[in-house]
Amino acid sequence: MDTNARGRPSFDLGHALGLRLAPRQWQWQLINLLRRRLEVPGSLGQDVLVHAGPGAGKTFGALLGFQSLLREGRLAHLLVFCHRSSIAAQWRDSARQLGLELREWDPAQAPEGGQGLLLSYQSAARHRHRLQQELLSLLPGPTLTVADEVHHLGLDPEEPEATAWGHAFSELSRDHALRLGLSGTPFRADNLAFCAARRVPRHQEGLLVEQIEPDLSVEPRQLIVAGDVRPLEFRFQDGWVDHGRGEAEREGEAERSPLSLETRESWRARNLRRAIRPGDQSSIALRVLLNARERLDRLRIDDHPEAGGLVIARDIAHARGLSGLLEEQGDRVRLVHSQDPEAAAHLQAFRAGDADWLVSIDMCAEGFDAPRLRVVAYLSTVVTRSRFLQAITRAVRIDPGRAALEPIPRHPSYVYAPADPLLMGYARSWSVAEAYVIRPRTPPEDELAGAGAGAGSQLPLEALRDGAGEVIRLRGPQLPGFLDRRRS
Repeated sequence: MDTNARGRPSFDLGHALGLRLAPRQWQWQLINLLRRRLEVPGSLGQDVLVHAGPGAGKTFGALLGFQSLLREGRLAHLLVFCHRSSIAAQWRDSARQLGLELREWDPAQAPEGGQGLLLSYQSAARHRHRLQQELLSLLPGPTLTVADEVHHLGLDPEEPEATAWGHAFSELSRDHALRLGLSGTPFRADNLAFCAARRVPRHQEGLLVEQIEPDLSVEPRQLIVAGDVRPLEFRFQDGWVDHGRGEAEREGEAERSPLSLETRESWRARNLRRAIRPGDQSSIALRVLLNARERLDRLRIDDHPEAGGLVIARDIAHARGLSGLLEEQGDRVRLVHSQDPEAAAHLQAFRAGDADWLVSIDMCAEGFDAPRLRVVAYLSTVVTRSRFLQAITRAVRIDPGRAALEPIPRHPSYVYAPADPLLMGYARSWSVAEAYVIRPRTPPEDELAGAGAGAGSQLPLEALRDGAGEVIRLRGPQLPGFLDRRRS
């Protein structure tokens, strides 16, 4: 018998049930939730929605749930829908670690053997009629169907066939024993409903809206307290941005605007476009990049020699310029983008420690897993909450080897970015799950004005010094006093 962190007797319940990997606390909740839903069908339907923060272990959670119920004879097969081939490969590799075999469905060749199938959303929509026939023979018996990154499966309530991916998923999984939707990304801010989710009427600010209710919600701050993921520390670089052309700019008569305090939307967006240019005279982008590089060097010297960094760029030309700046400093850089046929190989090389920095435009969002990532430099003009959170939370994962060396809460990872007001607002609430609300088709104008408020907007914002041009430091989530041992 082992002892737990507080010296009390404990035992490996996962081993006792024949599982190869001991589930985390929330994963046990998921296993029990799936079991109860099978035992008492009907009242709550066949759909289960899990919203768990990045790094929570959603893939292993779903696989452990299936494995447990497979052993109990409650399920026979697993069908996993995902939106990218690299994500399918991660599902296949994770399944192998548990002694399960998942095979990818190929329209040119029928899969054989294994406990389940992997199917892309694209293939499901393209070959829906054929799959409706084949799945009957490929997956006999009670089946658990998983929609990975379920926020991609939008269904318009008024036109259910308008969104092909969501419609194909609904049709192909209609008669399955359970449908499990997984997401770690804030749902899109549109009026689409979602498969594998319950819609509950709510009164909000005098309006009747519908809120998507997850059956299980695991917030990043809960994972931080449990030691499952790293906290994040933010460093926002402020500065004055000059606007002017030709003679006016040369004579110093250009209009100036402080990056962090600009409230006019057109000016805010224009400020950010200039701030991310390495050659802009404000030098904001250069300071972001150099400070991020200095932090990475310090992490390697202090306690994490294999740590790596990620730069999110605006476009390919911008990414090449940033890569060049890092290479001039002697850093090893891997540049990845969707037009590069070698992108998958570059990503794998970075995971294996072959480069100091990964510079990306659109390849390092959902599902990208590289626990060595400790620093993110966000230099993009894309300022939606979902895209920002997808990028920065690549740095929250921690591998078992590092976890054994670090206290709880874990050592933080760091995010560097221009002090754009929207990005700072998202950073304040990154560690809490925001509810997805389906609003009326034409909301009142005053409601639209306040649509961006976040649930965690009261987390402390500390300006180290007054005046544009300094760094604005945003702390991570507030932890209980006996846990708050993070280094500054």
